[in-house]
Amino acid sequence: MLSSIPAFLISTLLFSALSTHAIKFSLRAQRYPQPKCIWNAAHTNALVIVTANVGAGANQRVDIEIVDSSPNKNVYLSKKGIKSESRLAITTHEDGEVGVCFKNTVEGDVSYEVAQKLSRVIDLDVDIGADAVDYNAIANQESLSGLETEMRKLEGIVKEIVEEMDYLKAREEKFSGTNISTNVRVQNFAWFTLFSLIGLGVWQIFHLRAFFKRKYLID
Repeated sequence: MLSSIPAFLISTLLFSALSTHAIKFSLRAQRYPQPKCIWNAAHTNALVIVTANVGAGANQRVDIEIVDSSPNKNVYLSKKGIKSESRLAITTHEDGEVGVCFKNTVEGDVSYEVAQKLSRVIDLDVDIGADAVDYNAIANQESLSGLETEMRKLEGIVKEIVEEMDYLKAREEKFSGTNISTNVRVQNFAWFTLFSLIGLGVWQIFHLRAFFKRKYLID
């Protein structure tokens, strides 16, 4: 199966599978904060490990929520007041993007001027699919050698590549079906418009002919 996949595409997908979704940013504190979300693509039943390291900060409460962009707007996890390092795991329900959302709320009796300067640094790592699997734990549990562990990692990555190819193929078939259906509808509408115009033209001819006959303008 893999022999039919172009080498450059395998390299691209392999690089994507091995990449780590990591970001470090400063989150400003507010009395009524709006969520700041970091989005990553994920397929159905994908394991997602979120590691959030929240820096110190007085009079601030950082909340985290993990959601997705599907029509159902699934909320996988919601936790208030996370501190230092938090490690969270979910399994996605649908294809789409998984969002890790943060809110930094000002707490306590803090003046407006001081509140404007409050913020906390968040170091976020999001591992999806094969990246989220703890192969060291599997190696210890199953007594695997280093080579066997690496082979297990490659097996997981190749499986993700095949699933990605199947997903892209399904989307291509769906879009192709939509294009064909749209073309058929447009063609049918064009024929309907043509026959309607012809029918209207014929009706106008007979109507005008009858009108002129009543007015004795033609025989």
